[in-house]
Amino acid sequence: MKMELPNLRKQSGFTLVEIAIVLVIIGLLIGGVLKGREMITNAKIKRIENDFSGVSAAIYAYQDRYGSLPGDDPSASTRFSGTWAAADNGNGNGNIDGRWNSTNNGNESRKIWKHLRGAGLIAGPIDSTNASYQQPSNSFGGLVGIDLALYNLSGHNVVFGEIPGDIAQILEARGDDGVPSSGSIQSDNTQTAYNIDSRYDVGFRQ
Repeated sequence: MKMELPNLRKQSGFTLVEIAIVLVIIGLLIGGVLKGREMITNAKIKRIENDFSGVSAAIYAYQDRYGSLPGDDPSASTRFSGTWAAADNGNGNGNIDGRWNSTNNGNESRKIWKHLRGAGLIAGPIDSTNASYQQPSNSFGGLVGIDLALYNLSGHNVVFGEIPGDIAQILEARGDDGVPSSGSIQSDNTQTAYNIDSRYDVGFRQ
């Protein structure tokens, strides 16, 4: 009589070594993603700081060349090539008037960008379209603008719109006193600390 052996199936699965290798790879991937995000964030923060320095330098260079502040220059329409009108001139009172995020091309806070573009100090069109007057964008998606005596800041200020609260904290820690309502970097917040879940318009004293 022939005896049949039971049909034994070979069990398949991962060994502990294989599982450990997979976990190490996953950990490396997650670490790489987090490190990449950190590098991108740091680059954006550095760009904010560089943009502040660049805009300030452009304003000083214009004033040094022409004896007037850009935006406030009463003779801008006669200085540069491109499309200009008398309405593009400033009033020459020594201030750049208008809100930093204005959409009115008649405000000096919008004219400043056309004046700087006309002088070749920043890139952009020099014509009668809104693009000639448009404020640049910052690395976090908001606008970059110029305002006068904004918040508790004196003089002209460079404003960066829609900055995340945690980034505003870093900017304060790197360049000021950490308090939103005092020092040379301030926001539209009257509190004593930034909320990391909120966004702020952050002004830098020029």
